Amino acid sequence: MMNVFWMLCLLLGVGYSLPKSSAAEVKHSTPSLTRSSSDSPETTSEVSGLSTSSPVTAVEDLEGVSTESNQPDKHGSKAMAQVTSVSQLSDVQPTDWAFQALQSLVERYGCIAGYPDSTYRGQRALTRYEFAAGLNACMQRIEELLSATTSPLLTKEELLVLQKLQEEFAAELVTMRGRVDTLEARTTQLEAQQFSTTTKLNGEAIFAVVGGSGGEPRSRTPAGEDPQPIMVNRVRLNLVSSFTGKDLLITGLQSYNFSSVIAGGSSVQEVLFPNAGSPLSEGNTKLNFEPQFPGFNPQNLTSSCGGNDVCLYKLLYIFPVAKKLTLFAAPLAEVSDAFPTLLPWASEGQGAISRFVALNPVLRVSGGTSGTGLASAAGFIFIPTPKVDWRALYGSVNAPIPANGPFPENVLGAGLFNGSFVASTQLTLKPAKTLDIGLNYAYSYHQVNILGMGLAGLSTGSLAGLPITTPVHLNSVGATLTWRFHPKVSLATYGAYIMVNNAAGDGYTNFTSWLLGFYFPDALVKGNTAAIMFGQPLYRVAAGGGASLTPSNSFTGGPSINRATPYQVEAYYNIRLNDYISVTPGAFVIFNPEGDSNNLTTGVAVIRTTFTF
Repeated sequence: MMNVFWMLCLLLGVGYSLPKSSAAEVKHSTPSLTRSSSDSPETTSEVSGLSTSSPVTAVEDLEGVSTESNQPDKHGSKAMAQVTSVSQLSDVQPTDWAFQALQSLVERYGCIAGYPDSTYRGQRALTRYEFAAGLNACMQRIEELLSATTSPLLTKEELLVLQKLQEEFAAELVTMRGRVDTLEARTTQLEAQQFSTTTKLNGEAIFAVVGGSGGEPRSRTPAGEDPQPIMVNRVRLNLVSSFTGKDLLITGLQSYNFSSVIAGGSSVQEVLFPNAGSPLSEGNTKLNFEPQFPGFNPQNLTSSCGGNDVCLYKLLYIFPVAKKLTLFAAPLAEVSDAFPTLLPWASEGQGAISRFVALNPVLRVSGGTSGTGLASAAGFIFIPTPKVDWRALYGSVNAPIPANGPFPENVLGAGLFNGSFVASTQLTLKPAKTLDIGLNYAYSYHQVNILGMGLAGLSTGSLAGLPITTPVHLNSVGATLTWRFHPKVSLATYGAYIMVNNAAGDGYTNFTSWLLGFYFPDALVKGNTAAIMFGQPLYRVAAGGGASLTPSNSFTGGPSINRATPYQVEAYYNIRLNDYISVTPGAFVIFNPEGDSNNLTTGVAVIRTTFTF
């Protein structure tokens, strides 16, 4: 250790550019506690050249020594921070005779600093205080390095210990080797017998108890009534395949026990609103996870895939063609498969209870979110920057039908381009990490007089007073915004305006809808979520040219309505029991349901249990 000490003394002397004889002078110089205020660092010629006029009160006052303080020196400037490279010292050159020694102290040991003007001033003399401070800093650094160093070599005694351990646990090592061999054999067998090397399975099962109250007046015929509490379910299995590592083929299977008028049963909507409802089972009280057309095929109004039958509901292929461009094609798909929903409560299994609050209505036109993969679609996803996302699609709900037929056969038309279709686009902007904005437009043609959204009874007979066989054009615009202004609170809102025109003559009707809500991640308990929302369900605001603003209660005829703006308030609390199971109690209340003040204020309560795997 003494050898190290004297080597440091020599290095420090060299590091401060003293003459080779200065080490002896430092050793025999007389200590002094003060320094003359008139001494200039550049002109002081003696190591002990200090006067008694200016006391040195701390190591931080010493010039040219690395310290942790940032106090001003006698010139009023602050000491330079610790340098990490000798190149930071402007007056030190590689040709200097002590360059290598100084480089080692600065870059290897980190115990030397310069002056505030990035100079080292190697020609000035070293004081005893400066020497003591520099030596102390370097000694501390070496002690740190020694304490952190472990020898990579083993001693003879350590090798003997290892040999004894190997002999003592020889049997266990053999057993472990056998177990590893067995695991390797089993792994090889599993790889050979696995279901698929390209496909993964995920799924969701929903059980829900549903009850409701209100509906149409009891004086009507048929009269509305409170439905009995029911238990419903929906199960989905998704096979997700990739053949290149960048593409995706999604094959979805579905089973549910919801039913409809056409399927020989009824939903909560049909019991509460037997007149305001429609054969398409559309209305204000539809649930978020309830199919739009439960148990029947709207293409020809026949029963189809209900009563927990297993049916294909999604077949979608997504593949990139360029760094920022992805294409998709689907015989069975939803608009929401392609477009970001943005609303934080959109999830059918973990989020909103009602269909109304879950998505902007523009995404739902033409059966775009039927829940049964009604449309065949193709489109693109273009993401030029992380803040801009543009998507568009063309979809046909009658693509597999080869020829038109009389009503009600092939109600929606036939073929990819001869019948009902939708062309839709969404531009998503992310101007900040906490802000998402979605702008939507959809143009669609329906061969029959419907909106196809599943949001209200008036969706069927969109041009009130005109026959159901009237073809219509729809121009739909909408905007959605989510602002995560606090880690525990987000604000989300949407607005939609739908313009319906008679495609074969006069007549138009305009509809509006809007929503505002607050979302609470990690509500009360980490992992749980909650939300409260308020808004206006789909409502007819203008009509003309033969279309009525105040229609009968149903497109098939019925009592006239007393127009009034509908409003809905909803809340839910999603409780995560673990990573795979959640329970969501929730409820919503509708005022002036179906846009008719004659109807009773209606409430629906749900307890939903969701299993994901």
